[in-house]
Formats: sequence, C-alpha cells, structure tokens
Amino acid sequence: MMLWAAVTLLGFLVLTALVIAMGTQSTARYEQEKRAATRASSGRQNASEAVRA
Repeated sequence: MMLWAAVTLLGFLVLTALVIAMGTQSTARYEQEKRAATRASSGRQNASEAVRA
C-alpha cells in the first residue's frame, strides 16, 4: 500500500518538473522574440528619423 503512495508522489513530482521546464523554455522564447521585435521597431524609427533630417 505504501509503495503506490510513493509511486504516485514521485509521478506527480516528475510531471510538475516537466511542466515547469516546458514553461521556462516557452517564456525564454517569448522574451527573445519580444526583444527582437523591439529592436527591429526601434531600428525602423531611427531610420525614418534619419530620412527626415
């Protein structure tokens, strides 16, 4: 009986760690894309300002 409780707890912890790892990777990818979009946007603004000058 105690074995099943230990297996259940271990499975829960493994699945929780998997969800955290997947969320961390997804968040890192989102932040990287957001930074790249911000850089591209500011680059376009700087180019348009140079044309006006």
